[in-house]
Formats: sequence, structure tokens, C-alpha cells
Amino acid sequence: MLKTTPRLPCQSSPTSVSRLMRASSPPLTFRSCFRRPFSSAVSARPLTTPPDPRPAGPYKIQVRANSCPSSSYSHHSHSQPFESTTDSITMTSGIPKTQYAQIFEKTGGPIQYREIPVQAPGPDEILVNVKYSGVCHTDLHAWKGDWPLDTKLPLVGGHEGAGVVVAKGDQVTNFEIGDYAGVKWLNGSCLSCEFCINGYEPNCPHALLSGYTVDGSFQQYAIAKAIHAAPIPKGTDLAKVAPILCAGITVYKALKESDAKPGQWVAITGAGGGLGTLAIQYAKAMGLRVLGIDTGDVKSKMTQALGAEVFIDFARTPDIVAEVIKVTNGGPHAVINVAVAEKPFEMSCKYVRPRGTVVVVGLPAHAYVKSEVFSTVVKSITIKGSYVGNRADTDEAVDFFSRGLVESPIRIVGLSELPKVFELMEKGEIAGRYVLDTAK
Repeated sequence: MLKTTPRLPCQSSPTSVSRLMRASSPPLTFRSCFRRPFSSAVSARPLTTPPDPRPAGPYKIQVRANSCPSSSYSHHSHSQPFESTTDSITMTSGIPKTQYAQIFEKTGGPIQYREIPVQAPGPDEILVNVKYSGVCHTDLHAWKGDWPLDTKLPLVGGHEGAGVVVAKGDQVTNFEIGDYAGVKWLNGSCLSCEFCINGYEPNCPHALLSGYTVDGSFQQYAIAKAIHAAPIPKGTDLAKVAPILCAGITVYKALKESDAKPGQWVAITGAGGGLGTLAIQYAKAMGLRVLGIDTGDVKSKMTQALGAEVFIDFARTPDIVAEVIKVTNGGPHAVINVAVAEKPFEMSCKYVRPRGTVVVVGLPAHAYVKSEVFSTVVKSITIKGSYVGNRADTDEAVDFFSRGLVESPIRIVGLSELPKVFELMEKGEIAGRYVLDTAK
């Protein structure tokens, strides 16, 4: 099993970006919830690892558990409730039998905030007490069902969950009880196909996708395959690291795929959103010059505060292609498209510098990438898609955050407020990232 080297915790402090976040969206109300105690008759012994600031339980115990086979990659919930299990797992005390979650039973149907059973991990899985979960545009697509990939139903969405390991299967060696861990989009893969063995596990045809083909992080306790869960250094701000687990890894991978060199220009469409604000920071940390494209004064100020040299408001610029070419003295060497509309993809093929690379990341529903053939050939441009990162990309992306080179511009609300976040997301009124506190 892979092991990671502990890294220093992030020491980021409040900035003007945080103040901009507070001003970018209307205030939301919170509703608190309670947790029921997990009853157990077995003996307990003290944990040797330092306690989490919001501990799931102070003891380590042995119980018997029985989950669905870990080698099965069909679209199902991972496991069975604790009370029906028979195989060995290691866990903390205090795990409740039920938990609060956001769940929908049919595509586009009501999102229900209600209690559901806590599941037990399989032999190669961990159970994470999710403290915070970011909200991604993918979660909105999963609920609306407008991608050409069926979701598991009923479904608990979410794939940016940061929390504490509270139980693990007997085959898990890369996590201990009390470790910090992240539940990512790529929940699991077969590890044996041509893609997995070459480091392209996101392309595995048997991949398990959190909050899409298996239940995700919009719940207080979520399961992940241990080999794919993200190791998070102790002491990390779990609320701020949550968006790194999808948005951060995704844009970091896209920047690597762009082949842009330090000192070169990179344009980021949708620069003021959850992915864009992180893409700006990763690009700056990698030595790139950043041009942000989005609209609105709040996003303009935020992107420039994060390091964009130039901001172009697409709603106020008559000729975006000409303006981009002008300010970058010939066009950006790379374009990272994280916008959620089709038009920016087409325009990026027009203004990218000859021999430059257009990277397709955002996934607007029913959209196409269009580029006029003659110019594509004569300019010798590259158009490529970039999916989420692999395990190495994950470690690297989290490391940037842990060293304080990347900060997540977030707004924290309760898990119970997810439908309101989706409403703001559909209206395009979110700057930065919303993060859900699972205790509210």
C-alpha cells in the first residue's frame, strides 16, 4: 500500500478574498441537527493518535462487519448497516447507527434532508466522518440528470468530503483510525486495467464515482476505497481543504496537461467560480501569467486579488477574441476552460496562441467544442480534454495547499442548506466555493 509523508498544515489567514466571499451571496439560515450514539457491548482501549478537534469518538474497538464484495464495481451503495455485519473491521466508539444526509430518490426530484443508516466499510474501505463537503457543479448535474451517464438511485451526492477516519476494513494499511482523509470524485477503481496500471485510474472503465455511481459526501459518514482516498495532513483546516479534493485536483491536473511553461500566459474561462479561483492560484504557484475571463465586479476583484494580472469581463467586452490577443501579445499559450457554457470553448480556439493548447475541463450539458478546421491546422493548436487527477496528482495538489500556496475562497453553510446552494449555482451567483458543514 502507498504511504505519504506528513506535511506542514496550511497557515492561511483571512484575506480580502474572504470578505469578497461574504459579500457575493445572500445570507443563508442554518438548522442544526443531533447525532444518536452508536451502542456497542465490546471493550474499548484508548487511541494512540491525537484527537480530532471535532472527534468522532475517543476509543478504538474491534467489531465484526460484512459488506458487499469489494471487487464488485456495479452501481450500488458500498456496504451494509453496522448491525448486519459479520467481517472484521477496526473502528472508534461513538459511531451512530443513523446519520443526517441530503438524498434524492429520482432524477430532478425533491432533495430530502433526513436520517439514513450509517454503513460499515468493506475489507479495503474506510469510513470517514465527513466534517465538511464542498459543492461542485457536478453535484448539480448529478441531481438534474443531464449528463449521458446514469446515476445510482436513490443517491447521496457530493465528492469533496474532508473528515476523519473512524472505521476501516482489515485489508487497509495506508490509513489509521483518527487520520484525516478526503472522499474524492474517484472513489475507487479496479487497479488492474491498462489505464490503472499506467497511472490513468480516472479513466478506468470500472471506476466508482462518489456522489454519482456510489453515495458521496453529502452525509455525515461516507465510505471510500482506502487506496483512492486522499491523505490529508493532521492540523489541516478541513473546511478549506474540501474544495481541493475535486476542484483543486482537477485544475492542477489541467494545468499540467496544458504544458504551459513558467512565464507563459494561461487564460482561465469561468475564472471567478469554484474551479477558476483555484486555477488562478495553482497557475501563479507554477510560475504562469494569468488572464481571467468572467463577469461582474465581485469576480473581477476576487480574481485579481488571487493573482490574475488581467481580468476581462465577457459581458462588457465587445470583441473578446481581439482583446485577449491584445493583452497577451499574441494570445495565451494555454487556455483552461472551466466555464459552464459552450461559447467560451469555441472562442478559446480562436484566441489561443499558435501552437498553444486548449484544455477542456468544464462540462456544460449537451455542449460541443467547435474549432474551424483551417485555423486549427495552420495555427497547429492542440485541443485536449482533462479529467480529474490520479493519486500522485492528488498528493501534489494537497501539498500546494498545505504549504500555503493555494487558498480556498469559501463560504460555509449547513448541510441542510444544499438546495439553496443549488439555486444560487444555477443562477451563476456564486463566487468561489460553497462548503457544507455536516453538523448543521
